[in-house]
Amino acid sequence: MAAVTPRVFVSHLSGVPVFDPNGDQVGRVRDLVAMLRVGGRPPRILGLVVEVISRRRIFLPMARVTGVESGQVITTGVVNMRRFEQRPTERLVLGEFLDRRVRLVEGPGQDGEEVTVLDVAIQQLPARRDWEIDKYFVRKGRGGALRRKGETLTVEWSAVSGFSLDEHGQGAESLVATFERLRPTDVANALHHLSPKRRAEVAAALDDDRLADVLEELPEDDQVEIIGKLAEERAADVLEAMDPDDAADLLSELPEEDKERLLALMRPDDAADVRRLMSYEERTAGGLMTTEPIVLLPDATVADALARVRQADLSPALAAQVYVCRSPDDTPTGKYLGTVHFQRLLRDPPFTLVSSIVDSDLVPLSPDTPLPTVTSYLAAYNMVSVPVVDETGSLLGAVTVDDVLDHLLPDDWRETDLHGEEGIGHGG
Repeated sequence: MAAVTPRVFVSHLSGVPVFDPNGDQVGRVRDLVAMLRVGGRPPRILGLVVEVISRRRIFLPMARVTGVESGQVITTGVVNMRRFEQRPTERLVLGEFLDRRVRLVEGPGQDGEEVTVLDVAIQQLPARRDWEIDKYFVRKGRGGALRRKGETLTVEWSAVSGFSLDEHGQGAESLVATFERLRPTDVANALHHLSPKRRAEVAAALDDDRLADVLEELPEDDQVEIIGKLAEERAADVLEAMDPDDAADLLSELPEEDKERLLALMRPDDAADVRRLMSYEERTAGGLMTTEPIVLLPDATVADALARVRQADLSPALAAQVYVCRSPDDTPTGKYLGTVHFQRLLRDPPFTLVSSIVDSDLVPLSPDTPLPTVTSYLAAYNMVSVPVVDETGSLLGAVTVDDVLDHLLPDDWRETDLHGEEGIGHGG
């Protein structure tokens, strides 16, 4: 029997406490942030507005929410304490959707009459962390003081008009909603062909994680232009959301004063990773690697490894293998013991210890290994990722094949149209 995905009415979330994984209270929910979409798709829930103990209101992305119930919200424990600022493409569900007068869509049993939205139900998509608006609880009849006399009913999101965008609009809001259906590479291609003014408007409207993904796919000149037009605190947030190697590459293109100012605004752990990557020559294993491969301790099981591999935000190259190291398991780790490939994880029982099935035959690379040697290594051993280890035997990170390709392709390869079609909004 298929599991039923949870549905929660937002009025039940107002004021509920937010807890970290240890059970400590972070704050209380004050609103939900939604983004309208084109094509009649239901609004997507981006995250929660949480009032922390200091009465500051912060934004908590839904990707960092592990449990939503009417009595509490559980987070991953990673909370950005910068003050929440609503963007042009964002709508506050409690503040802007409730008590709103809208029309029922005309159809069988519906006459297009005006109704008042009393509540909104959100539902998590199956097997994902994404949440969408699912239903509206509405009251028929006139608004204002007499609204209590009308009939109430719960309707599908598609039965109510006024909660979607015009698909043919060319404002930043409509472009962002259209871009949501595209891969980051395709958004980057479209963004590259916009005018600088429109590009800045769209970048300002994208959420941090989405903008980080898109920046990683843009040419360096576009990256520098966009990051330079963001408020410094926002720029630091976006850099934190980027892969550390991509953030290091971008920061390396900035003037020294700007680079240091942004690093100082980043979380210390994130900044330390980026500083370490910037200490290596660009066309070496150290300069190419990411500091966030999947690292497991020797007593982890195959089941633990598969759970890590299944994380949706991992690239296919990083998900292809796990690295087994002694404690600590953050890079730079304890002694590197070996690699376990995804195929091997599928062949062994879930209770098997990863330390018993490591591949220790392949010699890892040192951080000063030049790019041609890294390329030959990946090709010779049919690898999509390779570990990078320092002179003490600690794992520093991993070089993935996509990062190598970025440095082998011509500088203008991003100009190539991958679909043979014009990008969205050209000439904007």
